[in-house]
Amino acid sequence: MSSSEGDITARTDTYFNRTRRIVEKFGDCRVTYAVFLRRPVISAPRLAVEWLEKVSAARGTRFEIEVKYPEGAWVGAGDPLLYLSGSFAALADLETLYLQKLGSPCVAAHNAYQMCLEMPGTAFLAMDARHCAGFEMQEMMAYAASVGSAAAKLEGALGFIGNANDATAHWFGSDAGRGTMPHALIGYAGSTLRAAEMFHETFPEEELTVLVDYFGQEVTDTLAVCRRFPEIAAAGRLSVRLDTHGGRFLEGLDPAASYAVLEHHAPNAIRRFRSDTELRHLVGTGVSAAAVWRVREALDAAGFPLVKIVASSGFSVGKCRVMNEAHAPIDVVGTGSFIPNVWSETYATADIVEYDGTPRVKLGREFLLRQQRMRRDAASPA
Repeated sequence: MSSSEGDITARTDTYFNRTRRIVEKFGDCRVTYAVFLRRPVISAPRLAVEWLEKVSAARGTRFEIEVKYPEGAWVGAGDPLLYLSGSFAALADLETLYLQKLGSPCVAAHNAYQMCLEMPGTAFLAMDARHCAGFEMQEMMAYAASVGSAAAKLEGALGFIGNANDATAHWFGSDAGRGTMPHALIGYAGSTLRAAEMFHETFPEEELTVLVDYFGQEVTDTLAVCRRFPEIAAAGRLSVRLDTHGGRFLEGLDPAASYAVLEHHAPNAIRRFRSDTELRHLVGTGVSAAAVWRVREALDAAGFPLVKIVASSGFSVGKCRVMNEAHAPIDVVGTGSFIPNVWSETYATADIVEYDGTPRVKLGREFLLRQQRMRRDAASPA
């Protein structure tokens, strides 16, 4: 987002613009804002801080930005993520915009972090761009996924290996996005196998990931592609992507067959109490744990043990947890809509907690006051 004065004025809330004019008329003072969220998050302050630094330079005034939790740290509900100090006149009209850049990345980073920890042995691919409201949100979500991933990697998870577009791939240490084909290409080709052939002829050096659910023949089309490209399969450069929608079972499965598959591979996963949602993730329609195991069975039985399975469609923290408990043999999870999930939780808030060095905050928000100052004031003689 631009740091120009015209853009700031046009995009900020009117009452902040009017506050700035009032302060300029009646006399400036130095203030400190505490910036926080009402739910636990992973600290992802970089975009907000960098924007504030640009505005500070453009306005020729210094903002003191005290980040309380480094990038990637867990932050409790209501704990200030940062304290922002400087001229009230210079800061008053910025609140709308820096909160936009802080709240949603912190929540999305926490979402990504949780997903990675629930499936620590599985890699993730960020496919959230088409669920975003424009490029600015796209940038924030990619940044957030990279922060959450890095935090999870510190705890032993594989985390995110990349994302789906070039513009934000830099957050994952890459120059390019990852991905091979959408369903549209398979419809155009007329068959899953022909789509795979077209892709390989066009991009012969690229690894091949083939969507196999278009015609409802996940197992049949998976094996057809593997037999067409045995060298690529044997080299571990072939993957099949399961994206079966929730309106049907994967080829060859029904409730009874799904239970049988899991009874063989992960019996403990279905012998404990499960909610309806958890049961659907295990043995229901769509990309269930049973569906993943069924495709893995078919690949191994046909002599393709190095072909990888990419799973997408509705992967939330809960679904990841159930998949991990079922030991579902997923090599990569493609996740999109969950990274910016529950938008109402992303709202960051800022309150001024000091005016010219004097602690003052609205009733009920005393927890935001700087603790060191409160202790010092309490220790001072009356």
